[in-house]
Amino acid sequence: MDICGLTVEYLLFELNAAVSRMNIEPEKILIRDFTYNLPHHRIAGFPLPQRDQSKLLVYKNGKITDDQFLNISHYLPRATHLVLNNTRVIEARLLFQKPSGGTIEIFCLEPYQESMEQAMLQKESAVWKCLIGGASKWKPGQVLQKKIQPGDEALILSAKYLQKQEDFFLIQLSWQPAEISFVEILHAAGAIPLPPYIKRAAEKIDWERYQTIFGKEDGSVAAPTAALHFTQNVFNELKTSGIGIDYITLHVGAGTFKPVKTDNIADHQMHAEPFTVSKNFLERLIISEKIVPVGTTSLRSLESLHWLGIKLGNKDDVLELTQWEAYDLAEQYGDVSYQKSLQYFIDWMAFYSISEVHCRTSLLIVPGYQFKIPAGLVTNFHQPQSTLLLLVAAFIGEDWRKVYEHALQNDYRFLSYGDSSLLWRTPFPLQSKGEGLNLY
Repeated sequence: MDICGLTVEYLLFELNAAVSRMNIEPEKILIRDFTYNLPHHRIAGFPLPQRDQSKLLVYKNGKITDDQFLNISHYLPRATHLVLNNTRVIEARLLFQKPSGGTIEIFCLEPYQESMEQAMLQKESAVWKCLIGGASKWKPGQVLQKKIQPGDEALILSAKYLQKQEDFFLIQLSWQPAEISFVEILHAAGAIPLPPYIKRAAEKIDWERYQTIFGKEDGSVAAPTAALHFTQNVFNELKTSGIGIDYITLHVGAGTFKPVKTDNIADHQMHAEPFTVSKNFLERLIISEKIVPVGTTSLRSLESLHWLGIKLGNKDDVLELTQWEAYDLAEQYGDVSYQKSLQYFIDWMAFYSISEVHCRTSLLIVPGYQFKIPAGLVTNFHQPQSTLLLLVAAFIGEDWRKVYEHALQNDYRFLSYGDSSLLWRTPFPLQSKGEGLNLY
């Protein structure tokens, strides 16, 4: 049966989505159920010569189409609103030689007790949360030094081991000349932190290609890899096709590579990641009907904004979303539209005369999660038994197996430097302008 162009199945889907709650039992979600065989030779070790020549797998309504990323505009309806993450990867890997011999590797995760923006501009010294390679050979209080010669004037970088905490080490980094910013120090002394599954050291090509062409906000230790395929030619085609482009900033942490080592997902701990949005961005988003985030980082940020907006609308102005908090909020406010939740956010920012806001999210999206904002998702192909694969499974259901099997059988390249996919939720979601359903 067809009602005003909508099938009964479509309407039932929307009705269920409108009234359902996320009654999810994480302890019953077993990570072994989200695996597949990924041969190592299918992991892309290097980028292709041209970004937009990567393959594109398009999934919609159970059907799969193969193409090149250069043609992605052909698969996006006019007035689609793409949301990309404009973070930049910092040279977070620092190597120091001990006086007695041996190498200590410092992997800078995030600044301690200050924002990423402040930390990048810091002068003279900074304290960071770090991972340490060779930590057993480095005593607390010991200072390591290295000389750097990026130009005419030598730089000296020192690292002092302060203390070990549960998941990281606190390291004080200091440098001379003191007037140089920390981001300049990283550019001079650090290396691009390639993912651990790329079994090689960073090379010159990675300084360019493990960044998006539009990234501008330093702070990630991993690239928003879904956006690595975009070129100026692609952006030109999108503009011609009437596709809107917008940006958020989420600084990707090393937790994106953290393997799930527990039997069930309930025992896995997600690390919080900072993200930044403007009031103008929210005002554009609220009037958009076909929103497609580029990458899992953009998707998590958008969904987090919805739940943070609900918190603000209910007098909770803590702008951090914990791992399972969205599921609890869904129990109470599951039928609130994203237009209403974002309006709460906009009103709160207007009340305090705020034009930009910094938030944090640990949102873990698992199968059964009820998405509020995205109609589609642009993303690469992810590792077996990873939180990113769980997110894909939540987005398109059991068909994730069909998509990944197709990619394996058709020579797609996997992971960070691999090929791309455009995944549409099934059925295509009907966006409402207010509460409940708007069928006509």
